Formats: sequence, structure tokens, C-alpha cells
Amino acid sequence: MLPQKLHQKLEERKANNALRQLDSSNGLVDFSSNDYLGFAKSESIFNATHNLLIGHNMKQNGSTGSRLLSGNHSFYNIVESLVADFHNSESALIFNSGYDANLGFFSSVPQRDDVIFYDEFIHASIRDGVLLSNAKAYKFKHNNVKALDEMLERVQYKGNAYIVTESVFSMDGDAPDLVAMCQLSKKHKAFLVVDEAHAIGVFGTYGVGLIQQLNLEEYVFARLVTFGKAMGCHGAAILGRAVLKQYLVNFARSFIYTTALPPHTLATVHSAYNALVSTKNIEKLHQNIQHFKKEIVENKLQNHFIESNSAIHCCIISGNEKVKSMAKKLQENGFNVKPILSPTVAKGEERLRFCLHSDNSENEISKVLRLLTTFVNI
Repeated sequence: MLPQKLHQKLEERKANNALRQLDSSNGLVDFSSNDYLGFAKSESIFNATHNLLIGHNMKQNGSTGSRLLSGNHSFYNIVESLVADFHNSESALIFNSGYDANLGFFSSVPQRDDVIFYDEFIHASIRDGVLLSNAKAYKFKHNNVKALDEMLERVQYKGNAYIVTESVFSMDGDAPDLVAMCQLSKKHKAFLVVDEAHAIGVFGTYGVGLIQQLNLEEYVFARLVTFGKAMGCHGAAILGRAVLKQYLVNFARSFIYTTALPPHTLATVHSAYNALVSTKNIEKLHQNIQHFKKEIVENKLQNHFIESNSAIHCCIISGNEKVKSMAKKLQENGFNVKPILSPTVAKGEERLRFCLHSDNSENEISKVLRLLTTFVNI
């Protein structure tokens, strides 16, 4: 038996057709995972990881403890150096996940009397970190630089200001004007923080991300990069100055009080980064993105989709019941497309979320969108 209040919350989810459940999608064409480059299934990365571990004589299953105790094995320094160099950053600090990284950063860096200005569509991990912070927080209209500028002029504060955005937003797949964001942070002497989770492996030379593609590294106080999306493995890193890394090691609780990642995980990250330099999958992914956008127009679906140049494309279908029904029909026809329900997104903004991959065929893309037209009122 659950406590009555918890039981009631579950019943409310059921009544709103918003109850989350774990399921399996074996055998369906993948239009839902974050494995944009197919690295999670890469046999060459799997073999490279094995050879790397053997070459370093690392026959260890677990890390044995937190990094500040016994878990700081040799692969940490190797991979953090690799990640920092790859992303043109002075340092990198690896966390167990993107959620842990954002939670640790935002709960420890902004201080009392500081203020945080965050995009209204920012990821839940950042929101949770902000809630644990002693700083005041204000949300600004999505990707609206003018509204942010006015807010920075209007809000009074004694300490420092932090501006927080994503380079590619996880629900809409769109991107802010990062150049304008950097100019604004400089104008107001604010610290800019950018979550690059869905840009890594997708944008820039070798998939370095949008910040590097635009040569904006010097304007950004901290960047988050994750390894569980296009990199096809696990973990995340905060990029920034060496002194920021030192601070996080001392004050980020999600870093201090957790068991370190095992050697195999770090070796996989190392192999995935090496694969980025030689893969043709990034080019193939962008070809698929362009084909998907062309097919949206040819099928007269453009009024239903949010504009995106990323691997994420969303078709707005209002109502949990309706969007779940459409997703089920697509799945019954062999396509794994997931519905995004409220309260994950605002009520009325429910959507089908299409994630594109380098190994999707043009025929699969064309077929799933033609099928979608039979379910959507045009």
C-alpha cells in the first residue's frame, strides 16, 4: 500500500492520461532514441574500448568509491584531458550523468544575493539544481533575447548574474541566438552557462557543438557536454576554467558524494571521442535532417512542426489522449515515435517527438511522414 496522497497523485496521472510506464521497442524503426550517430550500437567502438582497457591492463569492474576516496582511477585524467582538448576548454570535470552535472553546478555555484536568469524551456535537471541554490531565479521567454535584456535591466541584485540556456533544446530541437546571448552576457557582466547536451556530435567540426562552431568559447563561463546522447555511452562533463573545476570538486555534492564511474565507462567515452574524428555518420545525419525537413513540406505538415535544424523534430498534437493514440498507431506500423505528454510539456503543447539518426534510411523517413499525414488534420 502507498500513502493515500501518493496513491491520489498516481490516480490523477491516470485520469489525465499522463501515467508514465516502462516499455520495450524492440524491432521498431528508431525515431525516439538519442543515439543520433548510432554509436551506442557501434561494434568498432565496443572493440576499441575493450582493446583500450587491455592495453592499460585495466581489469577492474567497479570504481570502488567516490573520486575523492578510492575511485579516481587512471582513466579519469586521460579522458578529462581528452574532453577538454577536444572542446577547446581549459579543463573538464566528469560527472556520472548530465542530471548530476547540472544538479551539482547550479546547487553550488550561484550564491546568496546572486540571480539566475533561465530560459522557460530549460531542462528539468537545471531547474532542480536552481531549486537547490540559494540564489534567486527568474525565467525569461523562450529564446527571447530582448525579453532577457529587459529583465537584466529591471531586476536589482547585489551579487552576480547567471544566464542559462541550451544550445539545442531537448523538447523543440530549436536553438537560441547564441551570439546575441554572448553579447548580452558581456554587456551585463553576467556569467553565461550553456547546456550542449543535444548539440555534441551533431554540430560543428567533428561534432564539437554549437559554441565551438560559432567560436564563442571565450564568452561562456561553463558548458555542459553529455555522453549519453550522440556519443552513445554514459556520463557528462562541465567545461570551464581550471579554478571552476577545483571549486566543483570541493562543493558540488552530486560529484562529492557518489560512486565514481567504472573504468569501462570512461574507456567507452574515450573510444567514442576518437570515433567522432573519423566518422561519416555526422554527414549522413545532416543529410537525413534535410530530407526530413523536405518531406515535412512535401507532405504539407510544416504548420504542425516546430522549426529545427537539429536531430530533434516535434509535431504538435494537443492533448495527451490524442498524441498517445497517434504514437501508438505509428508504433503499430513499425515506427518507434514517442509522445511527449503534459506535464513534461505545457498543456496544449503535447507533441510527437521525432529523433533522427544517421542510420535512418530516406525511405523510412518518407514513409513515417506519409503515414503521419493520415492521422493529422491538415
